[in-house]
Amino acid sequence: MAITSNEDLRNLELPSETPMGQPLDWAWLRGARSEWGMKPVPGPRGLTMMDIATGSYGEVEEEPQFRSMAPRGSDIDENTPDMGYILNHKSQVWADNVIELYEEAVARQWSSTRDIPWGDLRELPSDIEHAMCQLCTVLTEIEMIATDLPAKWMWRMNHHFLEAKMFLSTQIMDEARHSDVFRKRALANGGGLLVSRAGSESLLRTILEAKTYTQASALLHLLGEGFILDIFRQGELIAPTPVEKKIFRLSMQDEARHVAYGTMHIRQAIASDPDVEAEIHEALDHGEKVFAEFGTQPDLSSALAVLLAGGVEHIEERGFPMQSMMATKIFTSYLARCERAGLNRIDRTSLPLDLLGIDRDQFTREGVRPTKERGDDGLRQ
Repeated sequence: MAITSNEDLRNLELPSETPMGQPLDWAWLRGARSEWGMKPVPGPRGLTMMDIATGSYGEVEEEPQFRSMAPRGSDIDENTPDMGYILNHKSQVWADNVIELYEEAVARQWSSTRDIPWGDLRELPSDIEHAMCQLCTVLTEIEMIATDLPAKWMWRMNHHFLEAKMFLSTQIMDEARHSDVFRKRALANGGGLLVSRAGSESLLRTILEAKTYTQASALLHLLGEGFILDIFRQGELIAPTPVEKKIFRLSMQDEARHVAYGTMHIRQAIASDPDVEAEIHEALDHGEKVFAEFGTQPDLSSALAVLLAGGVEHIEERGFPMQSMMATKIFTSYLARCERAGLNRIDRTSLPLDLLGIDRDQFTREGVRPTKERGDDGLRQ
C-alpha cells in the first residue's frame, strides 16, 4: 500500500469535531514542522541510535531553544512549559562517544543471577575468604555512588540531550548490578559483610556534594570510577577462583564505559569553556586528599595485599610490595586520564607520587614506571 503524500493529506475532508463535540486538530497529519520521509538503514547490529541520528534528528544544538521533554526534532509548541532544567548547554553534559557507549551498554547487559557461575565457588582458606569479603564490603558500599550521582543530576539535564541521559541511565543500572553482585559474593561462600569505615563515606559525600555536574563527573569518572576500574583490571591477580574472575571481568567492561564517557565529557567541557578547567581542578584538589585517605585505609589495603599474596603467610614478601605496585599503577592511570581529559595534574596533585617512586618529569599520558627498580611485579600494564 502506497503512503499518501502530504499534498493528498492536506486536501482530505476531515471532521472538525469528535462525536462528543470536542474540537479536533489535524496538524500532525497535514504537515507538522518536522522532517518527514527519513528512512534509516539498519546496520549489522540492527537499528542503532547512530543509524537514526540523521537529518535534523541527529543535530544536537549547543543551546536548545526549549527547556522541555519534547523529543529533539519534533514540532514543538511555542508555549511549551519550561521544565526548569539548569543544564542547558551541550558542553555541560555531552560527550561525542555517548551514543556509541549507550548502544554498547544496552548490548552488553548481564545478570548477576544467571551469568555468574555461583555453583563453582569452592571453600577457601579463612584468610582469603575474609579478604575477599572485606573487598566486597567496600565495593558494595562505594559502587552505588555511581548510581546516586547521575540520578541527582539527570532530571536537571535538558531533554534535548537525550542520548546522554539514556547513557547515564545505563550507568545507574550497571552500578546497581555491581552492588548486587559484590553483595552476593560476600554472602555466597559462607562469609559475610565485614567492616565499613568513615573514609569510604567521606569520599562518597565529596562526590555527591560537588557544586556542578562537570565537577561531579570529574570526581566520579576520573578519580572514583577510574580507581575501581584499575582494581577490576587486576582481577586475574586478586581473584582466588574463576567465579571472582568473571565478576571482575564483567564489571570491568561496564566501568570502562563510564570512565570513557567522563573523560570525553570533561575534555569537551574544557574545550568549550576554558574557565571550567579551574573549577575542575578545585574539585580534584579536595577530592584527591579524601581519595588518598580512602585508598590507604588499612582495611582495604591489607585485604588487597592478602589477595595479591595468596594468603597472610606471604603478605610481607609478596602482598605489600604488589599492593604498592598496584597503587603506583592506579595513581599513574588517574593522572594519564586527567591528561587525556585536558587536565594537567602532574604539578598540582597532592597524591603521594614520590613515596611510590613516580618521577613527575618522566610522566606521559600513557603512564610511567617508577624510576626505582621494581623487578617483575606481575601486574598488568
